[in-house]
Amino acid sequence: MLSAPNDYIETKDNDKIKNFINETEIGLILDTYDDIFSDFDPRPYNQRSISEDLLIAAKRAARDKGTGLELRFLVPKTVRNLPQEELIKQRLKDHFRKHYKAIKTEDKNRRKQAIFLIVIGIVIGLIDALTLSTPATFNLSAIFTDAIGLILTPASWYSIWAGFDRLLIKSKEDVAEEEFYKKMRDVQITFSDY
Repeated sequence: MLSAPNDYIETKDNDKIKNFINETEIGLILDTYDDIFSDFDPRPYNQRSISEDLLIAAKRAARDKGTGLELRFLVPKTVRNLPQEELIKQRLKDHFRKHYKAIKTEDKNRRKQAIFLIVIGIVIGLIDALTLSTPATFNLSAIFTDAIGLILTPASWYSIWAGFDRLLIKSKEDVAEEEFYKKMRDVQITFSDY
């Protein structure tokens, strides 16, 4: 079971755990290596999905910390396996880097969509202005021209504002998620025993 270090202070009077808490930026106590991974994923450690519990605990611990963090796991001495730890470290690093890259790609795509909406809104606005200023050039009746203007004006404004909304505003959850993976992409991962 994945546990925050403070849970162990009350249940185990162990100086090593108390020191672990004081020395570690992000410290988690494990019963087994399986606590790091999803219970529903039977694949080997180098391919397995990361546990949501681990990610939640790491996000909570990293929230008020800067970059250059250390993620430290405290594992029972009887469970330690150095080759498995190396696989786990690599899997965690790959996970954090992959998700950070995905967030940045999504952000880039969101910006492209926003700029596209703004440009479409401006083009629609220009078409609207053109149809209102020279209706005879297109041989349109005044009623048809007014109907086009009635449709194009709100479409233009909506497209422009929706584009600026996507370009300038990010949800708090998105900002927090990006900040977490930015911190964790270069995290130093270590294992200790108790």
